[in-house]
Amino acid sequence: MAQIEGEVCVIGAGSAGLSVAAGLSQLGLRTVLIEHREMGGECLNTGCVPSKALLAAGKAAHNGGTTDIPGISKAAAPGVDFAAVKSGLAEVIAAIAPKDSVHRFEGLGVQVLKSTARFIDRRTVRAGDDTVRAGRFVIATGSDAVVPAVPGLSAERVLTNETVFALRDKPDHLLILGGGPVGVEMALAHRRLGVPVTVVQKSSILPRDEPELVEVLRGALRDEGIDFLEQAEVMFVRHAPDRVVMTVRHAGREEVITGSHLLVAAGRAPRVAGLGLDAAGIEHTARGIVVDSRLRTTQRHVFALGDVIDAPRFTHVAAYQAGIVVRNMAFRLPAKVDYGTVPWVTYTDPELAHVGATEADARKTHGDEVRIEYVSLEENDRAVAERRVAGAIKIVLGRRDRILGVSILAPAAGEMIGLWCLAIKRKLPLRAIAELMLPYPTMSEIGKAAAGQHYRAALFGRTTRRVVRALQLLPRW
Repeated sequence: MAQIEGEVCVIGAGSAGLSVAAGLSQLGLRTVLIEHREMGGECLNTGCVPSKALLAAGKAAHNGGTTDIPGISKAAAPGVDFAAVKSGLAEVIAAIAPKDSVHRFEGLGVQVLKSTARFIDRRTVRAGDDTVRAGRFVIATGSDAVVPAVPGLSAERVLTNETVFALRDKPDHLLILGGGPVGVEMALAHRRLGVPVTVVQKSSILPRDEPELVEVLRGALRDEGIDFLEQAEVMFVRHAPDRVVMTVRHAGREEVITGSHLLVAAGRAPRVAGLGLDAAGIEHTARGIVVDSRLRTTQRHVFALGDVIDAPRFTHVAAYQAGIVVRNMAFRLPAKVDYGTVPWVTYTDPELAHVGATEADARKTHGDEVRIEYVSLEENDRAVAERRVAGAIKIVLGRRDRILGVSILAPAAGEMIGLWCLAIKRKLPLRAIAELMLPYPTMSEIGKAAAGQHYRAALFGRTTRRVVRALQLLPRW
C-alpha cells in the first residue's frame, strides 16, 4: 500500500471532475484524480455524445426518405441497419475519448488512479491499495439513472441511458417511461430509425418548458408516429421472456400496453454510496451532497459539483461549476454560483431551448407586471422558405422591458438561445435586441421580430404620429 500526497484530490472523472483537475493542474497544483469507471463520465459514454449521435443517425434516415418541397418526389424509405448505427455511436465516442483520456491528463501533470475512492477520515481517501492525503478534495462522482418503485418493475430487465446505446437488436416496440428531455429525445431518435415508440409520462411531457411551445412540438412528434400517454400512472409492469407488459391508468380507465423493450428515463439520483461521506463529516441527503454557494460542503476543504449535488444537471453547468471551484481553490476568490441564466435544450427536431424564467415562474414573482411577446415561425421568411414553420419564440418581460426568460422552438434553437443567455446575464432591455442588425434571411430574426412587435404600438401610435407631423413643420435643413 502506497501513500500519495497531493494538494488537491478530485474524485470522479466526468465533465465536472475533469474540468477541475485540468484547471488546477495547469495552474501548478499537485492534483490527484481518482476514477474507477470510464474517463469522461456519463456525458461522453452514456449521455450527451451517444444520444446526439443517435439523433443525428435518425435525422439522416428521416431526411433521406421525405420531402415537402414541390417537384421533389418522395424517395422510398431508406434502409436502416440498426446494429451498424449502434457501432457508429461507439466510433463517435472513440473519436472524442482522447480528450478525456488518462494519457492526456497525465500529460497535464495529473496523477490518475483507476480505482474506487472512499473517505476514511476528513483528510484521507482510500483508493484501492493506495491512500491519498490532500489539503483539499473535490467530489464529482455524478449520478445514476433512477428506476422507480413500480410493482413488478425489475431494474435488471429495463434499459437506461447506461445500456440503451449498446442495444444491438432493433426493438419491435419501444416503451419509454418518462417524458422529460431524455425520454422525448430517445423517442424521436428510435422512431426515425423505424422503431414504434410509446412514451408514458405521469404529467405532461417536458413539464419545465413553456406549454404553448410544448404543444407545437408534441404535434410535430405525433406526426412522426410517436404515441404519448400523458397524465398516466403506471400501475403494474410484467416482464415476459420476449416482451414487457405495462398496465397504466389513463384518462380514467386502465389500459394495457405491450412492447418488446422498456427504456426508463425517469430522472437521476446522486452517486454517493460507498464514498464514506459520514467518515469525513460531509452532509448529504437524497438530493445530493449539501453545498453552499461557493460549492463547499460542510467540510470547508471539500468541494462538490456536478450531478452529485442538488443543482441543474447539465454538462455546461458542470463546466461552469468547475470554474467556480478553480477560482475558489487556486485564486482564493469567493466566487459563487448563479443559476439564473442556465440554458437547457431538448434536441428534438425542431429543438426546444429555454433560458431564464418561464411565464408561470415570472408571474409568481412579478405578477401583473409580466408581459409576453410571442411570434410564430410562420412569420419568419427563412422558415417559410425551408417549409419549417412549426415553431415560435416566446419572450417573458418584466418592468422596463427587462428580459426575464426566453423560449425558442425552431431548427437549431440550441444555437439561437446563446444571444438570449447573454441578454439576460447582462440585464439588457429588449430594446437592445430590437436595435440589432441581424443577417437576412435567418431564423434568428424571429427574436428581433418579437422585440419589434413589443415596441410597434408605441412607435406607430397616435402620439408618435403627432410628433412626426409637428417635426415636418420645422424648416428643412
